[in-house]
Amino acid sequence: MKVFVNQEMKNYSNMRIGGKAKKLIILENKEDIINVFNDKENTNIFFLGNGTNVLFTDDFMDKTFVCTKKLNKIEDLGNNLVKVETGANLKELIDFMKDKNYTGIESLFGIPGSIGGLVYMNGGAFGTEIFDRIVSIEVFDEKHQIREIKKEDLKVSYRKTEIQDKNWLVLSATFKFDNGFDIERVKEIKELRESKHPLDKPSLGSTFKNPEGDFAARLISECGLKGTIIGNAQIAEKHPNFVLNLGNATFKDITDILTLVKKSVFEKFGIKLEEEIIIVK
Repeated sequence: MKVFVNQEMKNYSNMRIGGKAKKLIILENKEDIINVFNDKENTNIFFLGNGTNVLFTDDFMDKTFVCTKKLNKIEDLGNNLVKVETGANLKELIDFMKDKNYTGIESLFGIPGSIGGLVYMNGGAFGTEIFDRIVSIEVFDEKHQIREIKKEDLKVSYRKTEIQDKNWLVLSATFKFDNGFDIERVKEIKELRESKHPLDKPSLGSTFKNPEGDFAARLISECGLKGTIIGNAQIAEKHPNFVLNLGNATFKDITDILTLVKKSVFEKFGIKLEEEIIIVK
């Protein structure tokens, strides 16, 4: 594993915002995690994947960030079972599925997150969730042990998993796919994303969870907030559930926008929006 001190964390977030961290550890194999916890100097540990949905404070963070992006192996186990390490990104898995003619999660194409991050929050899009095809996951648990958990033994709901509550580290996930890669679905999703999502500025993707039976983007739009700018941050015109960094946005710029959105939506609709992104202070 590689260890860095006083590391600029803006380089590890898609939003390109963040102050310095006490320590950043980049794992190179899953057994490294045991050594991380055996070192008593490592305190306030936070697990970090590709940083696609993490907003860091601009202040110094007295934390040990443990980055898993180097754990990115994808292995065909036979019988349509595929084991994917936490740091592999979704595009790599979709490409692997195409090569093997596997199908099952094409609708997730274009989500920029790592497999570990998607599993952690049960990421999804266009009617498909990552857990739709997962049969088991491998975690580093609260007892500092590496173990495998079957999907049926894990509590999973919309954008929520038991993993979050127990602060487990996802090490890998095993998927069960069908045969017949759906290239047309991938093309369709790619066109949808390019037409609806603002992809030209740094963001963290969907900012708020959709409330039951509705869409956060619709609620934000109905509040007249499309295009709203605070400092160097903006609620996207193209898709108002995206918050953009226009160049030099600060943590406060982003959080001020989040506060404005939640206040406005609650006042107009009586609905409390909940962040989908992870905020680290």
